[in-house]
Amino acid sequence: MTEPTEHVDTFVRDHLSPEKYWPEMDYGVLPELAAYPPRMNAGVELIDRMARGEQARRPAIFFGDTLWTYADLLANANRIASLITGEFGFVPGMRVLLRSSNHSILIAACLGVLKAGGIVVPTMPVLRERELVYVLEKARIQYAICDIRLAEDLKNAGKKADFLKTILCFGDESPGGLESLMANSPDTFENADTLADDAALIGFTSGSTGTPKGTVHFQRDLIAVADTFPGRLFEIRPEDVVCGSPQIAFLYGFCAFITDTLRYGASAVLLERATPKTLLETIDRYKATICFSTPSGYKQMLGIAGDYNLRSLRICIAGGEPLPLTVFNEWKEKTGVEIINGLGISELLHIFISASGKDIRPGTIGKAVPGYRVRVVDDAMKDSPPGEVGQMIVRGPTGCRYLDDLDRQKNYVRDGWNMTGDLCRVDEDGYISFEARTDDMINTGGYNVSGLEVEAVLLEHPRVHDCAVVGSPDSQRGEIVKAFVILSENEEPLDETVRELQEFVKSQLAPYKYPRAVEFVEELPLTPTGKIQRGALRKIEKERADGLSSQT
Repeated sequence: MTEPTEHVDTFVRDHLSPEKYWPEMDYGVLPELAAYPPRMNAGVELIDRMARGEQARRPAIFFGDTLWTYADLLANANRIASLITGEFGFVPGMRVLLRSSNHSILIAACLGVLKAGGIVVPTMPVLRERELVYVLEKARIQYAICDIRLAEDLKNAGKKADFLKTILCFGDESPGGLESLMANSPDTFENADTLADDAALIGFTSGSTGTPKGTVHFQRDLIAVADTFPGRLFEIRPEDVVCGSPQIAFLYGFCAFITDTLRYGASAVLLERATPKTLLETIDRYKATICFSTPSGYKQMLGIAGDYNLRSLRICIAGGEPLPLTVFNEWKEKTGVEIINGLGISELLHIFISASGKDIRPGTIGKAVPGYRVRVVDDAMKDSPPGEVGQMIVRGPTGCRYLDDLDRQKNYVRDGWNMTGDLCRVDEDGYISFEARTDDMINTGGYNVSGLEVEAVLLEHPRVHDCAVVGSPDSQRGEIVKAFVILSENEEPLDETVRELQEFVKSQLAPYKYPRAVEFVEELPLTPTGKIQRGALRKIEKERADGLSSQT
């Protein structure tokens, strides 16, 4: 950082690891990224520059019965920025926790905080008091903007946090509510002149491998992910209507509805809770052209998709988990649209492996998004031969910077590369296929088995509605392959069904990969973002095994 920062509060910069532990981040690989100026405010790029001329009158957000144009969104973002800086002593560099389901005010708050030079900290609505205390303390958060319906846990957490000073609630009709305060706040604002590499966003991971990690992203990162993934792989146009299932508090949703949509002047339809039915209704009602969801989301919509008019769709993106070939094929058959598969992680903010149009190769994720370089390597960091499983590593314009977590930073970055922990294969043409997380591989009798590969086969069986495959402790083999299966409607969990599924897998894969145990369940444990919690299933199996060993 050669120019002086606009940040008065420098806590985040002071608590990043030394730059020698960061991955290599090259902004010269694409001309649009190389042209970024040294001073940049992502809020200004996303709303001020867009709300001009004819674009100012175009719709930006549909939420319930409310429509905000780009001019409306700019005015409301300015009101929030003016309010927090004028009435509550906010200065650039301070952090603001955002707690809400998808909502128009949530987007205005994100933009307002950015325009004021602040750092946005989105949090999932399902977080409880204890989890909120951790985030508040880890990031030393001073301000929060919260849906009044979710305020109780936050207020209780605030009593245990040392730094939280102010909670502004919307949906509160009292004179102290955010909307009332905004009404008396100026709709113009002098934007903070932040550096391109000033912190803008902290995304906390789910904590599935320990305490949550705060992933820090700079002003230019928010623009770079829009200029690379949608900017280079598919075209978002001002006339596009974007909808989807992810929450904005989840970085996939943040990028879908804020960076990707606003960067190209499109409109976002926000749903507080996108069930398969409400998302299909939204596509039909608003003639949505772009949909962001998860493979599970598309799978759940398939059963009732025929009841809705989906002809407006031209782009469908799936992220967050592997896309089964069966889901890809069935969605294309029903809608005519090929799903764009994508892999992204919190540490890199958005999707960095994908393919679109004629470059889609069903059954693979795709190739490195322009601007990124992806390799599959062995333990010595040597490239694995095509077709062999190795760890996927990546570098590009975004990368891992953990907040106040030097040990994890050192473990995640090696020789300038982000060590993702994903096990993948790459073919001769550079197409990457996901195998498992490093902690998801099943070692059974000396063989390594990808649970996802077994899942993909089981999902092709007509009796299977959904499934998850994990390793279960076994005294003879170390682990056995075990499948948790949700049966299709009207199917009975019979012993002969178990045998049928086992033989089906044997007919498709090497015999050692078949599930030696099958358990029928009514539901699978899911994360707040809808991904299967295979770690929770592994924990159940370990506890069962420990319980049996203690009885013998």
